[in-house]
Amino acid sequence: MTIAAVLGTKGRSVDTITADAPLIDAVRRLGEKRIGALPVVEDGRIVGIISERDVIYCLRDQGAAALDGPVSRVMTAPAITADAETQVLSALALMTQRRIRHLPIVNGGEIWGIVSIGDLVKYRMERIEAEAEAMREYIQSA
Repeated sequence: MTIAAVLGTKGRSVDTITADAPLIDAVRRLGEKRIGALPVVEDGRIVGIISERDVIYCLRDQGAAALDGPVSRVMTAPAITADAETQVLSALALMTQRRIRHLPIVNGGEIWGIVSIGDLVKYRMERIEAEAEAMREYIQSA
């Protein structure tokens, strides 16, 4: 099972933001879209990622004045990424090891999608359930 299969179900739509955008714009987008992270892009290429966690740490350290500064001061760069052929279990392991909850998917240097740890766990659970159901049906038909 690859990330491409997850994105085939979830979709490849990705909200992004630029590095020079004010942090308050990122906060608004995160809240309006009810998402946990925004990839930061320049010329179609990912240069970082800004997450809810990044915003909280920034506000803790710098106060509300940081909201007027650019996203580039707060984003995590470089972003940890994967490609569409990455196995789901490998992506889960990477996200666990690196303590991240969002993984941008890159193809040819350009952003191709994004998955959360929740997306991957949900997909994995659905696959396990489908396999268990197939086994039950096989056993009952024997």
